Amino acid sequence: MKIKVAWIGKTKEPAIQALTDEYFKRISRFAEVSSLAVKDEAAVLSLASAERQRDRQKDRQKERHKLILLDARGKQFSSEEFSAFLEREQLAAIPLLFAIGASDGFSEEARKQASFILSLGKMTLPHELARVILVEQIYRAFTILKNHPYHLGH
Repeated sequence: MKIKVAWIGKTKEPAIQALTDEYFKRISRFAEVSSLAVKDEAAVLSLASAERQRDRQKDRQKERHKLILLDARGKQFSSEEFSAFLEREQLAAIPLLFAIGASDGFSEEARKQASFILSLGKMTLPHELARVILVEQIYRAFTILKNHPYHLGH
């Protein structure tokens, strides 16, 4: 499985970058993972568009890229439900692009272009902290799927 996580803006807190890097390292045991900081929403959409274009050139029959935006109005999952979601995507062999917006979120236009909209919960989170939570939950999802003791089910 291929997973890319993109976020808008530079990382201001070294602790956030350290945690992000740690979880990417852990995820890499289970999936091909990469990250990218971009300038703005247009860059996220451009990245998604470029990925889709590459996928179309490889296989004109099916779109092989899924843009997943993080947005408070999206679908909420428990950790177990999120792991089942990732497992379905893994079985479908669809590369995933998770995108975390700036502090003001994504526009309606961006939400319309997304394949899926994911919410980390009803609480408002700083976008840098949302990134750490997302990558931790991706790691947790893989540990659930592999019956690793990291996730004990509570």
